[in-house]
Amino acid sequence: MENFTVYNPTKVVFGKNVITQLSRTVLKFGKNVLLVYGMGSIKANGIYKEVIAQLHKAGVKVVEYSGIKPNPVVDDVKLATDLGIEKGIDVIVAVGGGSVIDSAKIISLCIPGNLDGWDVMKVNVKPVSAIPLITVLTLAATGTEMNCYAVLQNNKTREKTGFGNDLAFPKYSFLDPRYTFTVPAEQTAYGVVDMIAHALEGFFGYGECTLTDHFTGSIIKQAMHYGRLALKEPCNYNYRANLMWAATCALNGMTSYGRTSADWGPHDIGHILSFLYDTPHGASLSIAYPAWLKLQRTRIPHRIKDLGKLLFSTNSINQTIGKFEEYFSQINCPVRLSEIGIGSDKKNEILSLMIRNKVNGFVHKLNKADYEKILNLMK
Repeated sequence: MENFTVYNPTKVVFGKNVITQLSRTVLKFGKNVLLVYGMGSIKANGIYKEVIAQLHKAGVKVVEYSGIKPNPVVDDVKLATDLGIEKGIDVIVAVGGGSVIDSAKIISLCIPGNLDGWDVMKVNVKPVSAIPLITVLTLAATGTEMNCYAVLQNNKTREKTGFGNDLAFPKYSFLDPRYTFTVPAEQTAYGVVDMIAHALEGFFGYGECTLTDHFTGSIIKQAMHYGRLALKEPCNYNYRANLMWAATCALNGMTSYGRTSADWGPHDIGHILSFLYDTPHGASLSIAYPAWLKLQRTRIPHRIKDLGKLLFSTNSINQTIGKFEEYFSQINCPVRLSEIGIGSDKKNEILSLMIRNKVNGFVHKLNKADYEKILNLMK
């Protein structure tokens, strides 16, 4: 087991009607609020109305920035940062899923020093303070509500990359499973894939810790079980609650204790597909992860076998990989590029951007020959 540090300052408020605590919570940090959200679904499903009612109850001044895209771009961070500086923002309230909350994290880091969001993402500058961030989660998927990481896309530099900083931990995160009742089946399924992939990245990290392996295996089992059930009964509170908590635990540090690093190679591969074809994040992972596992069959057979025993009671590497492909297909997520209309004619385009972005894992390194192999395994 490797040395590790446990640190998570985010206070999670979980359950029915927890939004009623937002009014007094926001006042702990100030009276000028930047409300950040996405393309408008929270207005259609009534979540916006509940959040605004709480902010009005608190008597705070609210400035809104909306339109955060599903694959979030740094341009929105720049515009929201400028707005936050102009309006003298004290606290940010982000209402949405991973894209909204990730964007809000970087906005919170940029406002105090008028920093450029992409300079922050590329670690060209080091933030020394952050605007307090409160999140209201509307999608069980990324786990961003209880960690310090963010992913953004830069269309000018043709990059999609991740970043982490302890200053980016949300102060409070409000998780009401009812807020995910109206999430479409497709997005629910992609969220399930995302939380499974997060847990797998930890499992294939550097270092061995059997207790953490069991934490990780339990999270994946929960995600698979309740994901299938939630797709059948989307308004079942128990199903949605278990799914939401699984997503949070998949990337709140639980799966990394006793390890020095997770891998993140499959995520790097998925980011290429999202950038080039606006592929939903979960869909990119349901394609990339089985291909990556197949590449690793002879390189880390013991770990794939450990995973198979933990999840599926099998010693077979091929059966373990096949079980993931079978499950992803059962919840209508693609496992091949051809299933999302990406043919062999796109191979050079994908390969070129993989090379340019130096797609790799932190633990299991990839080279240009591996890119070719993975592309063939994904087609």
